[in-house]
Amino acid sequence: MNLFADIRALVVTNLTEMMQAGVLPAGLVLDNVTVEPPRDPAHGDMATNAAMVLAKPAKMKPRDIAEALAARLIEDPRIATAEVAGPGFLNLRLAGDVWRGVIGAVLQQGEDYGRSDLGQGRKINVEYVSANPTGPLHVGHTRGAVFGDALASLLAYSGHEVTREYYINDGGAQVDVLARSVYLRYLEALGEAVEFPDGTYPGEYLIEVGETLAKEIGDRYVGQPESVWLQELREYSTDKMLVLIRDDLASLGVKMDVFFSEKSLYGTGRIEDAIQHLCDKGLIYRGVLEPPKGKLPEDWEPREQTLFKSTDHGDDVDRPIKKSDGSWTYFAPDIAYHYDKVLRGFDELIDVFGADHGGYVKRMKAAVSALSEGRVPLDIKLTQLVKLWKNGEPFKMSKRAGNFVTLRDVVEQVGPDVTRFVMLTRKNDAPLDFDFDKVLEQSRENPVFYVQYAHARVMSVLRKAAAAGIAADDATLGAADLSSVGHEAELTVARKLAEWPRLVEIAARSHEPHRIAFYLYELSGDFHALWNRGNELHELRFLQEGDTATSQAKMAMARAVSVVISAGLGILGVTPVQEMR
Repeated sequence: MNLFADIRALVVTNLTEMMQAGVLPAGLVLDNVTVEPPRDPAHGDMATNAAMVLAKPAKMKPRDIAEALAARLIEDPRIATAEVAGPGFLNLRLAGDVWRGVIGAVLQQGEDYGRSDLGQGRKINVEYVSANPTGPLHVGHTRGAVFGDALASLLAYSGHEVTREYYINDGGAQVDVLARSVYLRYLEALGEAVEFPDGTYPGEYLIEVGETLAKEIGDRYVGQPESVWLQELREYSTDKMLVLIRDDLASLGVKMDVFFSEKSLYGTGRIEDAIQHLCDKGLIYRGVLEPPKGKLPEDWEPREQTLFKSTDHGDDVDRPIKKSDGSWTYFAPDIAYHYDKVLRGFDELIDVFGADHGGYVKRMKAAVSALSEGRVPLDIKLTQLVKLWKNGEPFKMSKRAGNFVTLRDVVEQVGPDVTRFVMLTRKNDAPLDFDFDKVLEQSRENPVFYVQYAHARVMSVLRKAAAAGIAADDATLGAADLSSVGHEAELTVARKLAEWPRLVEIAARSHEPHRIAFYLYELSGDFHALWNRGNELHELRFLQEGDTATSQAKMAMARAVSVVISAGLGILGVTPVQEMR
C-alpha cells in the first residue's frame, strides 16, 4: 500500500476523465502531477500541484482547473475535503477510515510495508570503502562504509538487484611502502633495532604481521636486497591487511559481495582493452594540455601526452592516461575497472568516495559515459569528514594505527548500532560531528536513543498486554476493529506511517539513505507525543482496563509504529531494541 501513490492515481484518473469530457484539452501530459504532504499541515493531509502544472499547456487559469478537479475528487469516499487555495493549489483532507486503513495495511504486510518494485530488478553496483590495503580502516572509511551499506540496503528494499563491491587499491606504490614497513617489523621481530623513515607506516598493527612472518620464514630475508623480498612481501602484506579490513567491516555489520583487485588489471591486457575501446571511438589522442589555471607550478612545462577526450562527455578538461615514461596514470586502471563493471551488465553504477576525491567526479563520469555509450549512469557520492569529540575535546588519535582514529576505536566505544545510526544523521556531503558522550546520552537530542526508545516502548506495551492475558499477536491486532482510533494525536501517527512507502522511494531515487534516519526520528517523535498525551488523557492509553477490544485497537497502532521503525532500522543496518537498559 502506498497511499500517496493511490491518491495520485485518483487525481490522474479524474484529470484523464476531464480531458475526455472536454473540460480540459486532450493530450495533456500528466507526468509532472504530484501529490505530496503540504508544507504546512494545517492546510490539509495532501496537496496536488495538478492545476499549477497544467494551466499553461491547457491555456486555462489554474484556479479554474483546481475547482473543476476538486468537484470531482470530493465524490470519492476517501476524500473528506478538497479546497482550492491561492492561485490554484488544491489541498485535500482524507477521511478517518483511510488513516485507520494504513494501520491495518502495516500489520498485514509487516516489514514488506514500504517495499516497492521501483527498481524493477535493475542491476546496481555500489562500490564503497575501497581503502588502500595498507592498514586498519579509519573513521572516514567508517562513514563511507555505513553510507554505502545503507544505500545498498535501501536500493534492495526498493526492488533493485544490488552488488556490494570493494575495489582493492593494491596496484600502486603505496603497497610497496606497506611491504617495506612490514619488512621493518619483521627485522624487529628478529631482534634488530629499526627506525621508520618518513613515508612508512609505523602503526602497531604491523607488529603482529612482522612477528608472524618471522615465525614462518625465519631469517631468510635478513640482509637481503629489496629486489629479493619486495614482490613477495607485497602480496603477503596485502593479504594480511585484507583480513584486517574484512574483520573491521564485520565489526560494523558490513559484508561485501565482491572484492575486486586493481592488481588483476595489470599485465593481463585489461587496461589495454579498455583504452582500445575508447580509442576505437576516437577518444584517445596525443596532445598538449592547457596550463593549470591560476599560478603555474614551477616545474610545469607543456609536453605531449596520451589523453582521453573526456570533454566530449562533460568533463572540464581532457585527462592524461599515460605518464611521460610510458606507464599508466592512476586514471587508466580506474577506467579499466569501470569498463569491467559495464561488461558485467550493470544497469547503474554508484561509487562512494571520500571528500578528497571531488576532483575525480567529472572525469570518472565521463569515462563511464564513453565506455557504455551513455547507457550506464554513474552516480558518485562524496562523504564529508567526521570530527570526533569526547569530554568536550577532539578525540585523540589511535596508537595502534599510528596516525588516525580507527573504525574499531569508534565501534568499541559505542557499538555498531550507534555508530551506524549516527553516521546517517547528516546528509553524506555535509560534515559530521560525532560526540562520544552525546551519542550515548538518553535524551531526545540523541536520535539513536529517541528512535530505539520508541520501539522499546511498543515492546513493553505488548509484554504488559500478554501479562494481563490480552492477545497481542500480529494476527489478532491486524484483525482488530480500529474504529476507536480517531483522536488527532493518533491520526497524526497514522499520517506519518502513510508517508513511509513514499519516503522510501524518494530516498532510493535520490540515493539518500539519511532520509530514512530523519523519517524514523520524526515518526518516533509523533509516537512519543501520543504516549505522553496518554498520561493526560485516559482514552489515549494503549491498555484500556476492562476493554480488550479497545486495547487491541490502540496496540495495533503502536505495533504498526514498531513494524515501520524495525524496517527502517533494518535498512540502516541497526538492530531494534526490545527494552531499554
